[in-house]
Amino acid sequence: MSVYLDYNATAPVRPEAIRAMTLALEAAGNPSSVHAAGRAARARLESARADVAALVGATPAAVTFVSGGAEANALALESAVASGVTRIIISATEHDSIVETANAMGLTVETWPVDGQGLADLAWLEGRLVSGERALVCLMLANNETGVIQPVAEAAALVRAAYGWLHVDGVQAAGKIAIAMEALCADTLSLSAHKIGGPQGVGALIAGPRARLTRRLHGGGQERGLRSGTENVPGIAGFGAAARVAFAGLPLMASQASWRDGLEADLIAAGAEVLGAVAPRLPQTLCVAIPGQASELQVIALDLAGVMVSAGAACSSGKVKASRVVAAMGRPDLAPFSLRISGGWASTAADWRACAKALSDIQARRHARQPQFA
Repeated sequence: MSVYLDYNATAPVRPEAIRAMTLALEAAGNPSSVHAAGRAARARLESARADVAALVGATPAAVTFVSGGAEANALALESAVASGVTRIIISATEHDSIVETANAMGLTVETWPVDGQGLADLAWLEGRLVSGERALVCLMLANNETGVIQPVAEAAALVRAAYGWLHVDGVQAAGKIAIAMEALCADTLSLSAHKIGGPQGVGALIAGPRARLTRRLHGGGQERGLRSGTENVPGIAGFGAAARVAFAGLPLMASQASWRDGLEADLIAAGAEVLGAVAPRLPQTLCVAIPGQASELQVIALDLAGVMVSAGAACSSGKVKASRVVAAMGRPDLAPFSLRISGGWASTAADWRACAKALSDIQARRHARQPQFA
């Protein structure tokens, strides 16, 4: 039996999303057409928009559908730069789509340090914002590798006082913890369908009241003129269905923390180190380093045992490399050994127990192979 604990890479598609997509695929109609079939497609689109908005406490009008989290991040950064920001500040543990896009904007990019738990240094940010230059600040809500939840609202207060723009990558946090756009005070928030049990290739950018988004694609004026091209109605319908079910299932997601903590305790007792252990974290994410065992070898060994996890982020075209996030937390010594275990909507306590047993068996075999000295 296979055990899937790599939800932070992508979640299995929920049955509700599959049904919504199937219905949309079986129906004809372009959402820009005015006849009955077109109006039905438009209704599906706008119903999904409302469901995605509800997941993060936003208004439907604030939602722009895009191809995924990377495009949502790009649209946010491009819009901020077009608004007149003069420099960019990104936290040291941001996703590669933020890092690469920021470096392509032609502005000075500063890296905002984090502490040993992976939490962004608010005092550092406050000191960097007093110069009077209007900055774009990027701070992800929850880290994709460690699950560490950042103090976004506190950062937002500093950014607003300096008349800056705060972009929040909410891709990993959505559907795992409650999100309220108004409480975050973010100017933009990015989401991705496949992290919550929707289809791959669909995402959204949520715009706050201060944000003015720029046009990304020219043409027929879809998505309020921001992203032209006929909308991916089946994908968006699946996104909406997944968002609706994820919102209702937030209490069940919170209960997974006890399963995570059980495995964590076993691993610590065996000599492993947990990254972000005392910081607020997503309830279903565990980042652990087992010194002496390279990440890629651990992933392969677990896969052979029927347990699927990741070594750090899984968004680098299949590459396995030392974790940049762990290094930024001041532990470059652990970066080559970090392992990410992440559950989700269909995970069970038995899945986490199976992972614990597989890791224990791997450790036992490793020790048995080591030479013994008298």
